[in-house]
Amino acid sequence: MRSKEEVMNLILSYAKNDGRVRAVGMCGSRVNPKAPRDHFQDYDIVFIVSEMEGFLSDPTWVDYFGERFLTQMPEQTTLFPPSLGGKFSYLMLFQDYTRIDLTLCPLSLKEDWNRGDEGISTILLDKDDLFRAPQLLSDKQYHLRMPTEANFLDCCNEFWWVCTYVVKGLCRNEFLYAVDHLTIQARTELLRMMSWRIGTERGFTFSLGKNNKYLPNYLEKHEFLELQSTYDVSTNKKVWHALQASQTMFIRESTKVAKALDFQINEQEVANSLTYTREHKRVYA
Repeated sequence: MRSKEEVMNLILSYAKNDGRVRAVGMCGSRVNPKAPRDHFQDYDIVFIVSEMEGFLSDPTWVDYFGERFLTQMPEQTTLFPPSLGGKFSYLMLFQDYTRIDLTLCPLSLKEDWNRGDEGISTILLDKDDLFRAPQLLSDKQYHLRMPTEANFLDCCNEFWWVCTYVVKGLCRNEFLYAVDHLTIQARTELLRMMSWRIGTERGFTFSLGKNNKYLPNYLEKHEFLELQSTYDVSTNKKVWHALQASQTMFIRESTKVAKALDFQINEQEVANSLTYTREHKRVYA
């Protein structure tokens, strides 16, 4: 794998020698001083360009950066509609496993070149003094957010309501239906509640990272093992276990959040969902 210096020199060398590239920005974990460093980190690069068509009509121009192993160009797909609003991205994994995500941004959109990553982005090259204000690096936009009581109750309601869908799927022997509702919807609310509990204990002044990847760093070993056990959903029996383990965890986490923030829990909602789960499991499991 190429070194950081090699990759950065390659990127900036191209930009300096191509007159269409007027500025270069960088976003993501390589800009964030709080992010752990490893060789899996992408180079999230943005070229602010004077024209797009010349690049788009010649897809081989990115060969300058090396021999590609895998490539995705999301804005060219039909199954997954474009989401960058006039920008164009090349997601590139090279033969040496270096990963560069390079986005073309037209000058007309230069004010939005780093939309979504404003706090952890920086300008590396600016040929025309387009960006005069210094970039202040901060991941504050991704910090944990303290919930309102309405947020808290919505999270609880969603979790306990979706549990009934998991039960229904298991009773009907609709394995994929049950697993999807458990792993996509119910677990989302469990992880949300866990993040709030961590915030009440440690402050809402940091980020748990994309997909909650840093959340295990704030759990006791037994807590992580308990959470990990809910990811084994390979049989109906294990889905039942994962559901009930998730319910146990959610009760514990929500109780701690409610106590810390002086919120009220809808105890009847909890009891009814648990009864629904227990009685149907007794008949169908």
